[in-house]
Amino acid sequence: MRHAMIMAGGSGTRLWPVSRDGQPKQLIEFIPGEDGKPKSLLAIAAERLEGLVPASDRLICTGERYREQIRAVLPAFGDAQILGEPAPRDTVNAVGFTAAVLAKQNTDAVFAVLTADHLIEPISIFQDRLRLGFELVEQDPTRLVTFSIRPTYPATGFGYVERGAPIDSLPGCKVDGKTIAFGVTKFVEKPPLHKAQAYVESGMFGWNSGMFVFHAQTVLDCLARYAPESHEGLIKIQNAWGTPDQDSVLNEVYPTLPKTSVDYAIMEPASTDPKLEVCTVEMDVRWKDVGSWPSFFETRKPGEHGHRTAGPGVAAFEGGSDSCVYNSQEGHTVALVGCEGLIVVHTPEATLVMPAEAAQELKALREKLPPEQR
Repeated sequence: MRHAMIMAGGSGTRLWPVSRDGQPKQLIEFIPGEDGKPKSLLAIAAERLEGLVPASDRLICTGERYREQIRAVLPAFGDAQILGEPAPRDTVNAVGFTAAVLAKQNTDAVFAVLTADHLIEPISIFQDRLRLGFELVEQDPTRLVTFSIRPTYPATGFGYVERGAPIDSLPGCKVDGKTIAFGVTKFVEKPPLHKAQAYVESGMFGWNSGMFVFHAQTVLDCLARYAPESHEGLIKIQNAWGTPDQDSVLNEVYPTLPKTSVDYAIMEPASTDPKLEVCTVEMDVRWKDVGSWPSFFETRKPGEHGHRTAGPGVAAFEGGSDSCVYNSQEGHTVALVGCEGLIVVHTPEATLVMPAEAAQELKALREKLPPEQR
């Protein structure tokens, strides 16, 4: 049976002050939809699953503290479809938690792992590639499928996947005579610029999208091999799931699980394990990881002199070029005179001003603020 899980546990620290601890970026309606009305990243991620996975087989893994907000954003999701983490324990435990729950319900469960902070177009290609991912795992449950994005520039902020031998065991492995499914030679963490340039020029690497398709039991088997502490805790949670002890065991055990990523804990060691086959499906889509203000403003069309704006408030420019304003306060005006490459984000509670090239430093600034202002 096919399922899909959207990871929605991030706090969006690099989109402060709009994204806050109490209302992270995935729940904020600040991405314009096709009708022009703003939508949340989570709502957009859920819409991408229409026609791909039945509504009853979709899950969201998020912080328990966000449960009610998610129900408000996505009322079609039942309470049992929201897997609430008592504490953030990184992506491998979100994936393992989901696998443990699904494997208890159905030993043949296969699930896609998706994220709530991506913009992907066209949806038709996204869905076609996900279907191929499901088919590859259904054909061989020991396969671990990741999705790679064809790089358009030598990005240093993304991980890379090196493709290996072509896979042609299914009709969907070729599109217009071109192979799109491959074995994986290696995973590379965020590389320096000169290596990223070499990867792009080689034509053998894709950006690691952070999306996957797994067989639920295979995930648990991998954790037993590569991350035994997480496996032990997740099996305790699995055994208690659906019993009166479910919540107490979850709250006791989950916060103790070692924090690490699914790439580091599963995908990298599995890529050298002869008992498993790690595959990548190339996803030739327009893909945007909306994780920072520069990436957010890339979703907005530039106006005169390259300035970009968003939000219900007013933004005014005189001279300058390539500056960006997000003004969330209706009736409030943000005005820039002669500014070059500046980002200004205004909310009723806080105002951020920074050069675009300093965006990566925002996380460190946020950590210096009192907890109630984060």
